[in-house]
Amino acid sequence: MPIGTSHQASWVLSTRPAGLPDLSTATATARQKSTSKRLMPEPADKLPDGATLTSSIPVAIPPKQEGLYREVLSILEDRHVPYAVAGAFALQQHTGICRYTKDLDIFLRSEDVAKALGHLREHGFECEICDPVWLAKAHRDEFFVDLITGMSNAVITVDSSWIELAHPALIVDIPTRVLAPEELLASKLFVTRRERFDGADIAHIIYGTKGRLDWDRVLRHAGEHWEILFWALILFHFVYPAHSDYVPLVLWQDLLARFKNEIKKPDLKAPFRGSLVDEVMFAIDLQEWGLENLLEEYRQRREPKLISFAGKTCG
Repeated sequence: MPIGTSHQASWVLSTRPAGLPDLSTATATARQKSTSKRLMPEPADKLPDGATLTSSIPVAIPPKQEGLYREVLSILEDRHVPYAVAGAFALQQHTGICRYTKDLDIFLRSEDVAKALGHLREHGFECEICDPVWLAKAHRDEFFVDLITGMSNAVITVDSSWIELAHPALIVDIPTRVLAPEELLASKLFVTRRERFDGADIAHIIYGTKGRLDWDRVLRHAGEHWEILFWALILFHFVYPAHSDYVPLVLWQDLLARFKNEIKKPDLKAPFRGSLVDEVMFAIDLQEWGLENLLEEYRQRREPKLISFAGKTCG
């Protein structure tokens, strides 16, 4: 019996998900009253790389940047490259949160990256492989397009279902698609570094969709690392204690039973997994205490890896 069901999203990114409060007035008022320079948003022409405050107020994309995004999406559509948009555009569609971003995040299979880069290069983009496990980039001037094939730790990878299950969307006037909320959530499970933590995004996805997700699918994405999903759900419950029912009771019971069993019968041979969370914060465990480096193992096993395009790699 399925744990939950999915729902279809709107075509228009500026549409606030049903049931969410309109925070634009409150956000604007708070902004006007703030006397802290740290909390004051930058002028439109000096926006930071990532939003410091969450808001439903639409963020204007500079014309040159918008034109580049439109060109990239048009090329991928015209050449029939299978992909889905993620990042700020997908988050806006599923939560109503507007966030400025300098990068356009494109999710696609590893097998389709060379084709995508080839078409973009034909149109004057500089293309390079930044990490053969998961990331390529195309850029012109100061604007980038990230081509992402999975998580940097190689635990979760993009397959054809991510594209097939994507939701229709209209981005910079181009009919396209964004990751479904289930895959968007999965893409953020291991973004747990000291300098960037996407736990709030996960909480907002659950809240914004009122939990109308295919939870079986989310659980499959987490796979053997279900605890990382459990951690995210515990955070959601802490943040929104009145809405724990957005996560199906059967899922809470399943994960709690698994966790209880892990505590009662710990596997004394279970490997250290800290490097899958953040290899920098857990560097001492690997380099000085001699614990297992699962990150290295997962990355070595990842196939297919991205092949350097025209001999160019980042850095």
